[in-house]
Amino acid sequence: MTSFAVFAQQAWKLFVAERKPGWKNFGPLFAICSSVSLIANVLLFLAGYSLLMDYPKISVVVFVFPWITLSIGLCFFRCLRCFVALFFLSCGLREGRNSLIAAGTGIVVAGNIQNVFHNLKQLANSVTCILQSQHFSFLRNYIKAIWWVYSQTKVLSNPFKDVVSLDDKLNVSYLVLDVDAKLRMNKTILRVQNVANQISSILALQSCLGKKVLPLLGTAFILLGTYLFLRKFLSPHNLKFKNTYITQEFIRYNEALWQQRKLSVLPLSKEERKVYTMVPAFCQTHKERKCTARFFLPVLANFCIWALFAAVDYLLYWLIFSMSKHLQDFPELEVHLKLYYHNNAYKFIFNNGEIADNKTSFKIPLFEQACIPKPSFSLSATWTQLGAIVFSLTVLGLLTSTLTQLKILVTTSFFPSTDLKRIEYLHKKLLNRRSKLSERNVKRKPNSFATLHFWFPILQAMRNPRKKETVVAKGNSF
Repeated sequence: MTSFAVFAQQAWKLFVAERKPGWKNFGPLFAICSSVSLIANVLLFLAGYSLLMDYPKISVVVFVFPWITLSIGLCFFRCLRCFVALFFLSCGLREGRNSLIAAGTGIVVAGNIQNVFHNLKQLANSVTCILQSQHFSFLRNYIKAIWWVYSQTKVLSNPFKDVVSLDDKLNVSYLVLDVDAKLRMNKTILRVQNVANQISSILALQSCLGKKVLPLLGTAFILLGTYLFLRKFLSPHNLKFKNTYITQEFIRYNEALWQQRKLSVLPLSKEERKVYTMVPAFCQTHKERKCTARFFLPVLANFCIWALFAAVDYLLYWLIFSMSKHLQDFPELEVHLKLYYHNNAYKFIFNNGEIADNKTSFKIPLFEQACIPKPSFSLSATWTQLGAIVFSLTVLGLLTSTLTQLKILVTTSFFPSTDLKRIEYLHKKLLNRRSKLSERNVKRKPNSFATLHFWFPILQAMRNPRKKETVVAKGNSF
């Protein structure tokens, strides 16, 4: 472990220092820069993976070419090394938080919102399917009954068969006048399909943006935030930017001034320790705790929105699933049909004849099985990814103060001259602050109108004789 720490320290010193001439010094620096460039390109490749996954050959070129270019650039440009190091740290701060929140929102859009729309579409299709399935098929059973009666009458003998021959035909059909209903049904189905297509196109576009564009956009914002941080830090007119950290260089500078018998600002007072942080330090100050709370506010707000959409998705799934289960358990409508007639074939008119009957029954399903909606549920798949994002945001939120300290230390390691100017500015700021506080604490003589004797002179008159008596008593004692 100690050997690894020594190796890491030596590699960091080589990475921070200026490039020295000679191949002996260039080889280790190029190896370190290549490793850093590889890690940076892996992060960038993951951000654009969903966009490049359809083009494997192009993705190889996109990965290899920037890796080689960035490795060479890191070897020759010290400022670029600082920028890449700050980029890694910015991934865990506000810019990285916004990228993770955007990724979580894209997952919710692609998961819960699309699933809600899918279940609503299933419900609409189920209603139209049930209405279309009502073809009055039960009338066929009545037609069968009429044909049975007709077949039974054919069995009867003709009493005048020697005189008259009977020949008959029976055609039975039914007609349901539902033209208006069908027209309205078709119009409704077309409207539902148009709305469904519009919503599907919008959700598909949002899903594409969430999976392909937002990661690249988040990475671009991280790069932009890193550039703005470095620009503000190096600006000679903005020395107060993030200048609330007491580093080891500040302590050495203060000791050097103290040895020259100049004013020292260390140790800090109790009020100053609430504002200024000794780095490295894991204990957060009051100001850093406020920054951590501000870091978690967007996370909490977006988490509540994600939970709301997930709850709507689950409630709709549960409602449709319960309805489908009850519809499947709903009993079929059973119809009993009884037909009979008097058979007078052998005893014509003078007798009631023999009764011939037929009992039949049939069942009519109220709902077709194919029309019962089958909802889908994607809560587990969605929240597996959201859980990883929330866990990452929680860890980053707890480490935000530490990562900010590391950004300051990394930047000061690359630019010691700027760090010295910031130290001088902070030292003067603390001295001026203490001088102003000492002036405020000086007791000033109150004005006459603010005294009690100004408003009540009798108290002053009673107090003067007492003072004289005490003075005389002291003189007699001597």
